[in-house]
Amino acid sequence: MELLIQNGIDWILMIQGLGAWLEGPMRFFSFLGSEEFFLLALPALYWSIHSGLGLRVGLMLLSSNSINHVFKVALGGPRPYWVSERVLPLAAETSFGIPSGHSQIAAGVWGISASFLRKPWAWIGAAVVVFLIGFSRMYLGVHFLHDVLSGWLLGGLTLWAFTTYWDRVANWLKGQSFVRQVTAAFIVSMVFILLSAAAVASQSGYVIPDEWMINAARAGDELPDPITLSGAITPAGTFFGLALGLAWMTRRGGFEATGSVTQRALRYLVGVIGILIFWFGLGLVFPRGEFLLAYFLRYFRYVLIGFWVSGGAPWLFFKLNLAEQPKR
Repeated sequence: MELLIQNGIDWILMIQGLGAWLEGPMRFFSFLGSEEFFLLALPALYWSIHSGLGLRVGLMLLSSNSINHVFKVALGGPRPYWVSERVLPLAAETSFGIPSGHSQIAAGVWGISASFLRKPWAWIGAAVVVFLIGFSRMYLGVHFLHDVLSGWLLGGLTLWAFTTYWDRVANWLKGQSFVRQVTAAFIVSMVFILLSAAAVASQSGYVIPDEWMINAARAGDELPDPITLSGAITPAGTFFGLALGLAWMTRRGGFEATGSVTQRALRYLVGVIGILIFWFGLGLVFPRGEFLLAYFLRYFRYVLIGFWVSGGAPWLFFKLNLAEQPKR
């Protein structure tokens, strides 16, 4: 591993040596692989562009995020700027490095979008964006080459699983009762959390080297804090909420992102206000930390956010005449 890290540092120094002019573009491409970008884009996609594609992107995003957290904690790999003062810390991260979450999520989400569109230009565009996102993470000093490659590998495997089993799982769920659909979604979310809990337990007693902390402090106040369960609860709770809202809305005829440009824009505006209420408002009220009550309330908060995206907001759109309810 030491040889891998040293070679990885040499790669990053070479990439950063290409010049400071790349920092702006690399930050942009890094943003295209971030949770923040997808959490802004997913509601727009689901509410205002194509609900079917939005659903696939949402489930891929949340599944990839959960899987990535398990591997990150279990493998415990450092960030480049943690281990070498020669690496410029152009971004800050608190989690472990391997596998790269940006690279994994980008491969899965942009890949599932290209698979849905089924156009050569979509696959070419997705490949270019995924490559540049991985490259940007190395330029910014937050990932080694092996972090990015392992992220692409996991993202590709997740994409293969989604494209292979999506139709048969969807058909099976359609034949189940509402209770069984909700139960299945809850079990999946709990499996994600339990796997992460096992990874966290495997790192019991782990102490981050002082050198890593000193080097990481160059990037600002976001110091390494990688052994946490909160990072697993967020995507798991949102996954269950999204599936719960979908099952509930399907019983009421479903939702399609049709309508005029004005309706689509207003849906996004109204919907985002709801997300901010749940995310920011409850975030101010609920306690934070690594203890049971905080975990429970975090899970509940993100269940509400997921349910709002797929169920609550579409229901409100119907009431406000911002969407036409499909006929059963």
